[in-house]
Amino acid sequence: MIKNYIKIAWRNLKRNKAYAAISVIGLALGIACGILIFTLITYHLSFDTFHNNSDRIYRLYTEWHDDGVGRSHGVPQPLGKTFRNDFTLAEKTARVINFRNNLITITKGNEVKKFKEEDGVAFTEPQYFDILNFPLLKGDKKTVLVQPGEAIITEKIARKYFGSDNVIGKVIRLDNKVSFTITGILKDLPANTDRKQEIYVSYGNMDEYTDKGREQNWGGVYSGSEAFTRLKPTVTLAQANNAMAQIVKKHYTGRDLKVWVFKLQPLNDIHFNADLDGYADKKYLWALFFIGIFLIITACVNFVNLATAQALNRSKEVGIRKVLGSLPYQLFWQFIAETALITIVAVIVAVGLSYLALPAINHLFQSQMEFNKMELSIFTIIICIAVIFLSGSYPGLVLARFQPILALKSKLSQKHIGGFSLRRILVVTQFSISQILIIGTIIIISQLHYSQTADLGFNKDAVVLLPIPQNDKVKLNTMRNRLNAIQGVEKVSYCYRPPASQSNNSTGVNFDNRAEEEHWGINTKTADENYIATFGLKLVAGRNFFPADSTKEFLVNETFVKKLNMKPQDVIGKTLSIDGKSITAPIVGVVKDFYNYSFHTEISPICIMPDYRNYSTCAIKINMRNAKASLASFEKIWNETFPEELYSYQFLDDSIKKFYEMDNILLTLIEAFAGIAIVIGCLGLYGLVSFMAVRKTKEIGVRKVLGANIQHVLWLFGKEFTKLLLVAFVIAAPLAWWAMTNYLQDFKYRIPIGPGIFLMSIISTFIIAFITVGYRSVIAALANPVKSLRSE
Repeated sequence: MIKNYIKIAWRNLKRNKAYAAISVIGLALGIACGILIFTLITYHLSFDTFHNNSDRIYRLYTEWHDDGVGRSHGVPQPLGKTFRNDFTLAEKTARVINFRNNLITITKGNEVKKFKEEDGVAFTEPQYFDILNFPLLKGDKKTVLVQPGEAIITEKIARKYFGSDNVIGKVIRLDNKVSFTITGILKDLPANTDRKQEIYVSYGNMDEYTDKGREQNWGGVYSGSEAFTRLKPTVTLAQANNAMAQIVKKHYTGRDLKVWVFKLQPLNDIHFNADLDGYADKKYLWALFFIGIFLIITACVNFVNLATAQALNRSKEVGIRKVLGSLPYQLFWQFIAETALITIVAVIVAVGLSYLALPAINHLFQSQMEFNKMELSIFTIIICIAVIFLSGSYPGLVLARFQPILALKSKLSQKHIGGFSLRRILVVTQFSISQILIIGTIIIISQLHYSQTADLGFNKDAVVLLPIPQNDKVKLNTMRNRLNAIQGVEKVSYCYRPPASQSNNSTGVNFDNRAEEEHWGINTKTADENYIATFGLKLVAGRNFFPADSTKEFLVNETFVKKLNMKPQDVIGKTLSIDGKSITAPIVGVVKDFYNYSFHTEISPICIMPDYRNYSTCAIKINMRNAKASLASFEKIWNETFPEELYSYQFLDDSIKKFYEMDNILLTLIEAFAGIAIVIGCLGLYGLVSFMAVRKTKEIGVRKVLGANIQHVLWLFGKEFTKLLLVAFVIAAPLAWWAMTNYLQDFKYRIPIGPGIFLMSIISTFIIAFITVGYRSVIAALANPVKSLRSE
């Protein structure tokens, strides 16, 4: 019986190749999207789940309860040690201090190799590898990183530096400051971990590498300073957080007792917590999940529309089968067999499309996702079964209940093959989804365009950023003079970072010798006197500070003045103290507000002051007509100034684009899914117009005999689809407005959602629908009425 079902199903599909092809394409696109979204979601949900006892592993983090609540995944450097020594709540606690963009130098005889490590180096306490499961392939786990001067690296780094993993005893030098001997090799880190550092060095060398005072500094937080702990099985999160509160009482006084709060973050929350720099917000994963469900449903809707459009053509076949004794359930399973055949082919095509698309998805996310064959098999089987019954049940029931006498006499009408209302509802559903995605795409594009073209308060064009690896006053003065002599160079400034940067320093602020600090922090920017001219900052009061090697004068921004409820001219000459009053100087000027972060974050109070010891960037404003020659000259001068370092440069506008990497990824995904939803929706429209063309064959013939022209006939189809698309828009518009309003809440500075966006959406939908139905409608309108009426 089953063999007979499949044989007949195959013959019917061969006879109706266009119907079969459209059905397969629609289902394959929807299922392929489902497979890719399923893979993406499971990949992100798997992050750092492979560690032993991961449910008891936590990262310590900082909150500041002052002018609002601020959070950082970094903690004061002594916190982890204090938690370990003062309490017995944890089995293991370890500190790890991460630095990025480090220079690694390897010397072999007269040959010197230099490597720039973007993911950087981590100064690590040995207990770290007892807490997190990163297997050591070579070396003694009990002794690695216990003594100063030791390093462990991954297999990948060993091959990159030395060509093999036989590297125990080799020496690497970090930033031309500290040398380390390799004492262990780690297994390559899995793709699904947020721990990206592949070079770990002894924590005992921290004082040698950076400021010695950090080990006792409870007042500053560096975002790369982290602490991990694995609690004992009987210890609760509430107990551990209570211990954190006791640490605050012990090490802070006065108002800081209320400002500083330390808490524990579960390991499985690290990847998703946007407030603590998590990579993937779960709300976007949920959005992708529902998009995948909707795309699969719309693909099933197409199949239903196309199948019911074919029902009248198969009425005589069904009538003959019933006369010869076929029972309704046999006819139902016959159609289910056809659906199964189409679905299986569609699943095979979808899996192939998924394998072709996965490299592009990996490139987009900078990830290393792979298909888990077991999970993929289970998922495709479930999808296959679900699609077969979702798509096949309704058309199968319609065919199974045909009256054989009416079928054989060709007297079946609309009421016999199922209500047209269901198909209308399905098409409205499809285009509601499509229009939601179209509106979302338009809004995201508009917001990103606004973010990247709005006035940032500074000039970001034609500014080249060079790193400063050493703060040698003589070298810096010499390099500045040589750079200024290059044709095409307009301005040169030394600074810590440009006005908008992902790396910012914040500290407490005391204004005009008041009794206590303000209830908000200030963003500090060290820069020389050319900073304003190089970046085109505008003074609204006072003057620029005079050239100096250390902080003798301050510039502040308008937000700083607003926080004090004063006017710009009123703060000129007043004293400003930062860093616990370790730096005190008068305010000599107020600059117009500029964005110091992305548009996701509001503008901070800012102070700018000179201090050559903290300069890490050389910003050069150039004339782009001489860009090629200028860049070549920069490289030559920089290499002669810092011969032991590795040269690199970046344009400022490129660094600003990195603020919106995740938004651009989201935009690309929404564009792709919107495009696929439109294609599937168009296939659904084609199914509906095919159904209408069959149903209205005689009506069109009569109208043409009575003198109707092609325009009148086309309007028969057009008015139907116009109603459906308008209903879809009425449903989609408020849903899209709600979803995109929530999306824009992540931006402190955002576009308004105006009527123009919705107008663009409905116009584009009508154009797409007109192109889709036009071809089939014209064929129906041009049909010979004699042939149409002869079918009676």
